[in-house]
Amino acid sequence: MELHRKRFGQRLDHEERTRKREARQVHKRSEFAQKVRGLKAKLYNKKRFSEKVQMKKTIKEHQEKKNKTTTKDVAPGAVPQYLLDRKNISRAKILSNMIKQKRKEKAGKWNVPLPKVRPIAEAEMFRVLRTGKTKRKQWKRMVTKVTFVGENFTRKPPKFERFIRPSGLRFKKAHITHPELNSTFYLDILSVKKNPQSSMYTSLGVITKGTIIEVNVSELGLVTQTGKVIWGKYAQVTNNPENDGCINGVLLV
Repeated sequence: MELHRKRFGQRLDHEERTRKREARQVHKRSEFAQKVRGLKAKLYNKKRFSEKVQMKKTIKEHQEKKNKTTTKDVAPGAVPQYLLDRKNISRAKILSNMIKQKRKEKAGKWNVPLPKVRPIAEAEMFRVLRTGKTKRKQWKRMVTKVTFVGENFTRKPPKFERFIRPSGLRFKKAHITHPELNSTFYLDILSVKKNPQSSMYTSLGVITKGTIIEVNVSELGLVTQTGKVIWGKYAQVTNNPENDGCINGVLLV
């Protein structure tokens, strides 16, 4: 899709069509809510309720963000005459860290140790596998880079598996350095968050230099401001894992 868009562009009325589609979505949602019955209706209404609650909370926080509140505590000492009629005003910024973090995740932007990486060609990333009785079919690809797959991963049947991730190049742990503690930990990988090369490589779980991965930091004893234990945190891979035989990275603090 992205490649096609780059090559041939979009329709001239693409934005208008998108806007109209989004406008129609409200009516479609309403129609579905009126028609749906039974358990599906309960689940749908519960989902919509939670969405509305979240939306109202966000709107409220945005409204409170620019509130002006007066502070009663005045610093000891004489105040100049031209400041006597003024009140001490402090702007209350109530947007929580969680919402800021979610925004960062959505934008896919972090302050990372390696902001730029070398682009990898598709020929370097994949090796063409010839299949069939006469070895004429060339639709299969073997990933030549380090990958991560989940705990309950099972391969598809050979006739349906287009991308093959060799078990010898599958990694489950990474050496992650904490920049403030200046110490390295051997942590479990939870997921591949973003591969800078392509979104397809992200979905395949390919780990190359500059990839953002999520690691399990529960052993480090990191806690949030409210006192909850942090389970997962992002880290950036700083080496070429396929060359070194291990994954090295820096924790994004």
